[in-house]
Amino acid sequence: MSALTDHPQTAATTEGPRRIVISVDAMGGDRGPAAIVAGLAKSVRKNPNIAFILHGDEPTLAQLVKRRKELAGRVEIHHAEGVVSMEDKPAQVLRSGKDTSMWSAIEAVRDHEAEAAVSCGNTGALMVLSMMRLRKMPGVTRPAIACYWPSKNPAGFNVMLDVGADVRADETDLLQYALMGTSYARNSLGLARPRVGLLNVGTEEHKGRPEIKAAAELIADAADVAGFDFVGNVEGSDIPSKKVDVIVTDGFTGNVALKTAEGTATLIKSFFKEAFRATVPARIGAMFASRQIRALINRTDPRHVNGGVFLGLNGTVVKSHGSADAAGVAAAINLAFDLAEHDFNHKLAARVASVPAPGQDGERPDHEQDKRLQ
Repeated sequence: MSALTDHPQTAATTEGPRRIVISVDAMGGDRGPAAIVAGLAKSVRKNPNIAFILHGDEPTLAQLVKRRKELAGRVEIHHAEGVVSMEDKPAQVLRSGKDTSMWSAIEAVRDHEAEAAVSCGNTGALMVLSMMRLRKMPGVTRPAIACYWPSKNPAGFNVMLDVGADVRADETDLLQYALMGTSYARNSLGLARPRVGLLNVGTEEHKGRPEIKAAAELIADAADVAGFDFVGNVEGSDIPSKKVDVIVTDGFTGNVALKTAEGTATLIKSFFKEAFRATVPARIGAMFASRQIRALINRTDPRHVNGGVFLGLNGTVVKSHGSADAAGVAAAINLAFDLAEHDFNHKLAARVASVPAPGQDGERPDHEQDKRLQ
């Protein structure tokens, strides 16, 4: 373990904001640790009160960190011999992955050395390790992965969950996703009363599987207590619309929708490039519209909204795309920093506790608890 000039947990003085420590798996991404360290450096420029615990091969990481002046005094390296590959089975990692950078990154959050963890690694393994080491919040049956979705809303994004934590979800799970998504939208997008929609094959109440119909009733009943508006069923075309702020679905449907949208965004980007390079007049037109074209591409660039948040655990974990470059890694780290800075996980726990799941004992929150719910 290499020591910090100022240990991240003690670097903050009595003056000014506290330093927030983010635990980062440096070995899980497709682009290798160099892209991870470059992402750390980008994040520092935006978040001067950030520090890191970096997990992976110490000699390699020490050299990469040394080249980045922005990281001086901000990085502690925890050596880890092993790496979780994209082909590793979650059960296999759980049995024999204690020496891996991913395991080490989660342990730093569990041991309260860091306030959030970020990894570009194997999603299934990361979720299983996070569940086993951090444990689920009281009242949560299935954690969910929430992501930002570019939209026409004033904030520029909607929240969608689950996008891949678990392919199954019954009506109770979907209710909890609505509660967690409400808290996430309120704290990350600043929405006082988010509008929640249930993804279905049509907006009519009689459509959908039995668990979808049952979930609609539960979510509608919980809306007033939990402080959101239920807009009912929404369709796939509504995901990026102004009609809704939080879209609730199971992990199978959510993941397919997310990957489809990312592939479509990449395809459209390539179509733009081909169209504006096709002829001389097109190239001239592209020169005049270059600023607007860049703005459009950036708005739909998956790197800029990179980072799915694992909701429902006793600790914050952000899953970055495996292929993320420095900009994508920085986006995931910035998200983890913002959530830690706003004490999001404690607010999420209060939100989940405010509406007991069917069959669970519980009472409606009192007025003091209402004030704490965010």
